[in-house]
Amino acid sequence: MTIEGLTPFRWLQPPYGDRGNLLGEIYCVTLLRGLDPAEVLRRFGARTSTEMSFAELGLAVSDFTMVTGGGDGGGHVGVVATGDGCAAVELCGWSGTGTPTLSRLSAGTDVVSVLRHDYACDYFHYAADGMVITAFDPTAPEHRSGADTDRLAVLMREFGLPLKEGSDEEWDQRYDDLSEHGLAWMFAMAARLTGVTFTADLLNGPLLVGTIADLPQKDLQREAL
Repeated sequence: MTIEGLTPFRWLQPPYGDRGNLLGEIYCVTLLRGLDPAEVLRRFGARTSTEMSFAELGLAVSDFTMVTGGGDGGGHVGVVATGDGCAAVELCGWSGTGTPTLSRLSAGTDVVSVLRHDYACDYFHYAADGMVITAFDPTAPEHRSGADTDRLAVLMREFGLPLKEGSDEEWDQRYDDLSEHGLAWMFAMAARLTGVTFTADLLNGPLLVGTIADLPQKDLQREAL
């Protein structure tokens, strides 16, 4: 994957303070293969759903963070169908990176969750069939966690991401590159893994929005019966 090939994903990592920053300084986008929006919300633990515009989702998140102080994330997730899957958007949130949530979301399918967090670190999670397979910070892809940290080795090499630690000098040489292009690489990889390409146009239409809840697995199983 060349730098030019990342162009469709540049909007997801605009320069700091850019007025075109649609998603803000903290967001989590979860891409899911083969699920519809209602099922995605159920797996997030939402009991009810409401159709909203992206602007209305932003207002709901703003109200929630004002009341809670922001420590509980944005409290809402907006889901939109695209192709053979869905994109779930959390403004000011990170629920899609949690292992219990990823286990529920990925039951019987492939899921990638990408977190942008300007005040902490960005993160990439790939989960399948109820298990987190590989997770890493895009600026340090040689440090991976998960059930199979080498599952994505071939794809990561294709995208030019290092799999092993190098010298301090090598790390310095590539850090700026990964800092600048890391999120774009993550979304390009996510599109390859899930078949879902996250574009700004998806935010122009209505989203199905629900309140995020940490619903225990046993309750989800009971509801499915």
